[in-house]
Amino acid sequence: MTKKLFDILIVGGGMVGASLALRFSQAGLQVAVIEKTPLSLVQDSMPTDAAETTEPPIDLRVSAINRRSEQWLQDIGVWQHLPATRLCPYRALQAFEGDSQPHNEGLTFTATELNQPYLGHIIENNSLQKTMWQQFNEFITLFCPATVVSLSQQSAISGYASVTTKEFGEISGRLLIAADGAQSQLRNLAGIGHNGWQYQQACLVATVDTEYPQQDITWQQFTEQGPRAFLPLPGAQASLVWYDDLPKVKALAQLPAAQLALEIQQNFPAKLGKITVKQQGWFPLTRMHANRYWQGRVVLVGDAAHSINPLAGQGVNLGFADAALLAELVLQALSEGRDLADSQLLQQYWQERKKANLLMMSAMDGFYQLFSSRWPVLRLARKLGLTAAAKAGPLKAWVGAYAAGLKG
Repeated sequence: MTKKLFDILIVGGGMVGASLALRFSQAGLQVAVIEKTPLSLVQDSMPTDAAETTEPPIDLRVSAINRRSEQWLQDIGVWQHLPATRLCPYRALQAFEGDSQPHNEGLTFTATELNQPYLGHIIENNSLQKTMWQQFNEFITLFCPATVVSLSQQSAISGYASVTTKEFGEISGRLLIAADGAQSQLRNLAGIGHNGWQYQQACLVATVDTEYPQQDITWQQFTEQGPRAFLPLPGAQASLVWYDDLPKVKALAQLPAAQLALEIQQNFPAKLGKITVKQQGWFPLTRMHANRYWQGRVVLVGDAAHSINPLAGQGVNLGFADAALLAELVLQALSEGRDLADSQLLQQYWQERKKANLLMMSAMDGFYQLFSSRWPVLRLARKLGLTAAAKAGPLKAWVGAYAAGLKG
């Protein structure tokens, strides 16, 4: 087959990869996106347009998009096109131990305290991906479905590297971006190692109807068995996350919806109220960090570079931060007439993002260990810590701003 040469070749058309494709295409670069999931399957799982009279159910996979990520999505022309009916703003973040009662509201951050209209939005992953794909332009060539079988960097000195696909043959680019997830094939083909581990717990995720109107607060209750989290969704709906031992989570995921609803109401705080389970699923908790973020002309972004404990919902936000910095450095190199895969720029990207990502990964691990410990001394320390943090004034405001993506 005929070899195709592009400025940017992105393996993975999910949220992070698609956002980079848009940013580079807007600079006039020729971009190829290789995605293994057939278009028909992606489209079948996506919400319909807001103009349609019947709204499909909320998908199980949602993300908490912070203000920094929102700005990135605005800059690439995506946020403005997201259907308002699929967005749910949240204006408060809350963390507490035990049941939440008026005398035990733990630590709460509000948008008002930060002089912001909101802290972020909850949105379905597939709704965001669909909107991105709808903005693809004539500078973007989408190869889908496409299965990568090999990588060649032998010609890297000549100014490009190539992947071979089953369906489209060889596709080449001056810069190859691996945005193909935590099990990244391109990372493995590039010979980039990684380290990490699987936690002893897993997550149950459920989409539910609630007895209350649309809410604007996301909260986490910490228990000895693991956190319980609430994410508001459009309308009288919510996404619930239940951390627990792997066997427990697997068993919960197999329960009929009505029985699972009873289990949730018995184990979540009373403030949740009555619910009806609509969808449920589970996934294991893992941590992964690539040993380096680039090799030759291949550079890693998002989950291909790092997987984080989802405790604070920072995964996709870290991926968008990767994308924003990489795009900035590559476009700067372009303006200076340098190679798009210049080793100095890729090294700078790795050093800056590794530091930020490792800080967040370590913070989430520390937070996870602190609040899952049953040691009485730590239990007392975290209760005192939440109380002190709630009264910390400037420190509390700084932490809240960091969580909302307004700092860092």
